[in-house]
Amino acid sequence: MRRDARPAAPGIRDLLGLALALLCPVGLRAQADYDVHQFTTELVWRGDQALTLCNGLFVSHRTPEQVRAHELTSLLYGNRGGLRPWEPMPFDQVSIDYDGRTVAVGIGAPPTAPVMRAAYREGLGCVIMGPDQDFRDVADLPELGLPPLGDDAESIPWPDGDLVRRAPLPAGVDADALQAAGEWLFDREAHGGYEGQVTTGVLVLHRGRIVYERYAPGFDRTTRTRTWSTAKSIAAVVIGVGAGKGLVELDAPLPVAWLPARRDPATDVRAGITLRHVLNMSSGLYPVDNDWQPVRGSHLVYFGGWDGSAVPRDRGLLYEPGTVWDYENLDILLGLLALKVGVGDDRRFLEFPHTELFRRIGMRSTVPGVDRYGNYIMSSQVYTNARDLGRLGLLLLGRGRWNGEQVLPESWVDFLRTPAPATAGTGRQYGGGWWLPPDDRTDVPQDAFASSGSQGNYTIVVPSYQLVVVRRGMDWEERGPDLRMDRWDVLARILHAFPGGEGGRKFEGRTP
Repeated sequence: MRRDARPAAPGIRDLLGLALALLCPVGLRAQADYDVHQFTTELVWRGDQALTLCNGLFVSHRTPEQVRAHELTSLLYGNRGGLRPWEPMPFDQVSIDYDGRTVAVGIGAPPTAPVMRAAYREGLGCVIMGPDQDFRDVADLPELGLPPLGDDAESIPWPDGDLVRRAPLPAGVDADALQAAGEWLFDREAHGGYEGQVTTGVLVLHRGRIVYERYAPGFDRTTRTRTWSTAKSIAAVVIGVGAGKGLVELDAPLPVAWLPARRDPATDVRAGITLRHVLNMSSGLYPVDNDWQPVRGSHLVYFGGWDGSAVPRDRGLLYEPGTVWDYENLDILLGLLALKVGVGDDRRFLEFPHTELFRRIGMRSTVPGVDRYGNYIMSSQVYTNARDLGRLGLLLLGRGRWNGEQVLPESWVDFLRTPAPATAGTGRQYGGGWWLPPDDRTDVPQDAFASSGSQGNYTIVVPSYQLVVVRRGMDWEERGPDLRMDRWDVLARILHAFPGGEGGRKFEGRTP
């Protein structure tokens, strides 16, 4: 997903490859073709399955068969990044402890990688354990320990709770067009999509009201599934709450100790990287995740048990911060690390997203994941449901206010939806942790902004329409991420049902 403002000259890489092929001895070329990382890849794949199955069972409350049919099958790597497909482990090589809420993957499998384990922790979801750990180490994993809320969401009116009273659609909302949009979203093969576009849930809010809600078989409004990179947008809001409390500063250097450490940290060229840079995805740091190899970067943090605070700091600077846009999982982890430093207490940091955001706006079902070191992995590992994402959208639609209280600074909402300077030459498609309509997208309002996660997981906010759209998906990506449903296509289809914003007319495009 790299978008480099200074691309190399066309054909240079191909010419170099041809020259090396002609000059290198055959033996060296054969050695280069050997997959020296196959064992690490197997370790990460086992860890991926362990964490996915554990969360699917104990956070989503789905059956092993459901998780295998949906979550695990949709994880197949295919040809993306040059990886071959990986079949999920057969269940006779998986151990599930329902009482202890743990999963182990690789039992009795060939010893090409360790058995990988994941264990559930209340309020934090499942935690991937290190390759050298077993379940005797579960007690050492992070623990949240917050008391449960003492009320019942089913008896509290929406949006603070889940009590929704039936009422006619608001005037001007086209019921037939809304129903047609729902059919377009759920029956993709009949509407020009491909079978791998799997919509699991859709929620549409208009002026705060639920006007459309539908789920696929096997899912309902309580089902929590992985948000993928929508987690980055959630993290950007959590960090913004911290900024409102003075715990982090948008334009101050990140308060992190870079690795490897220099004798004089003041001379480290990375010292000028700010929170704005990492949330704009323009830190200038080496982009380890661009080729999606599972043997380094975020994959080792997500599924290999590596330290989520160390890996993001151990990268060199390639570009001047703020000049090159490059979508990177580890940059969001740097922003969360800055918040952790600002909070200054490990337990309070674990509580922070819950006490300062989720519980304040009714996001009772949202479970942000952590690594075994107590670092939030909110670049991808957040489980939640459509209604909680709808609440987050309503918070932003209300410019950070909830029930008359300023939960998130208004200035931070503006930052989230302001194009990153480094995107000026590529369509101004990204803000501060949230995606923006590219300049050439004329069929959706330009004031819209959206979270965007793999497998088509979107939360779209449209202030001019007072609209929030949530699409949950499990789109297969074995043929490449470009075949997932497009977020702006989703919005364009939904807009057919709604009167326009300021003018009161339906949106008919705009002059570029």
